[in-house]
Amino acid sequence: MININIGMIGTGYVGLTTGACFAEIGHNVICVDSDEQKIKMLNAGQVPFYEPNLDKLIKTNVANGRLQFTTKISEAVKDSLVLFIAVGTPPKDTGEPDLSFVENVAKEIGSAMIDYKIIVEKSTVPVKTGEWVKETITRYNKRNIPFDVASNPEFLREGSAVSDFLQPDRVVIGVESDKAKEIMLDVYAPIKAPILVTDIKSAELIKHASNAFLSTKISFINAISVICEMSGASVEKVAEGMGLDKRIGPSFLKAGVGYGGFCFPKDLKAFIRIAEELKYDYRLLKEVENINEEQKERFVKKIEGLLWNLREKQVGVLGLSFKPNTDDMRFAPSIDIIAKLTNAGAKVKAYDPHAMTNAKKIITNIEYCNNPYDVAKDCDALAVVTEWDEFKQLDMNKIKSLLKLPIIVDGRNIFDPNTMEKLGFIYRSIGR
Repeated sequence: MININIGMIGTGYVGLTTGACFAEIGHNVICVDSDEQKIKMLNAGQVPFYEPNLDKLIKTNVANGRLQFTTKISEAVKDSLVLFIAVGTPPKDTGEPDLSFVENVAKEIGSAMIDYKIIVEKSTVPVKTGEWVKETITRYNKRNIPFDVASNPEFLREGSAVSDFLQPDRVVIGVESDKAKEIMLDVYAPIKAPILVTDIKSAELIKHASNAFLSTKISFINAISVICEMSGASVEKVAEGMGLDKRIGPSFLKAGVGYGGFCFPKDLKAFIRIAEELKYDYRLLKEVENINEEQKERFVKKIEGLLWNLREKQVGVLGLSFKPNTDDMRFAPSIDIIAKLTNAGAKVKAYDPHAMTNAKKIITNIEYCNNPYDVAKDCDALAVVTEWDEFKQLDMNKIKSLLKLPIIVDGRNIFDPNTMEKLGFIYRSIGR
């Protein structure tokens, strides 16, 4: 086992998880972030966001000396052979990603290098970004230090990021030299998974193509759910029948209120933009976006249809994060759903096990409650937006007694329709 000194620049969901996991498999890792408060938290053993098991990994590897944190990129450059760029690439109004953070990191690396480095794109970036990273480093590399650029896209799912890193489906490495290839293979040597070594541009496209395809699967099954409702079929049975086809598989065929989070919406917009720059009108992905937006509108219409109208009605919302096991509110469907409810005149109460602190920064015109039962009290309807396990274990008789009307609109199909009907609920779900 070769221990490699690694610099991880950026301590968001990707950078911090990846850095902690690299330390866990035996490498020496310096994580860098310009946010001094975040670094203070990490040095104090606190994790700035919720991700299962990440706190344990950080505490263990800080204690054994394999993981440390700093605000100075120069420290990571000085002490590391491999430097991962894992900073944010937020979308601009045009849909293309803002690469200014990547550019600034590349400048600092170029200025600080005194010996050979591999600089690795970890952030999700458009194809050809590697060329710009290389050019930027070259411009600021006044000492003419040799270096390589590589691409190593991440495939971590929030809520299961640690296990996704340690037991991945595959590792993708894009390189342009044999030296970089051998070092990157050493970096991932402890990970038992297929490793695909390719050119940098192909590696950059693999992440966008993967997320675009998964987004398409979600929008596809949501479109099927509309047909199921109109025809009297069950989307769950249709998805089960499709999923048994080995060419399709069951993953990402769960109908719901639509995809959210930072990756899918951002990466889909970016991929559409990339296609436009290459003079290709990617109409399929544009329609994937449209279906996703329509799904949220349909969900609100279900609630409105059961209440006749939403003005002065009180609606309880269970779940705010874009998916369970994370506190991430970026592009969460709950944001648009709640906005549509309040714009129509409804009063909204809400609860989420982990995301309310982040939600309060975005959604300010609703009442936040301490538990699901407080949400249900005196509401005209209850809406399930995120499928936390906690909600599946609720005392539904108690929920019914607290509701003003026994109406539940389930945007994640977590309850059985027959059971809910027997309990006396007016129950609506997705595609059933």
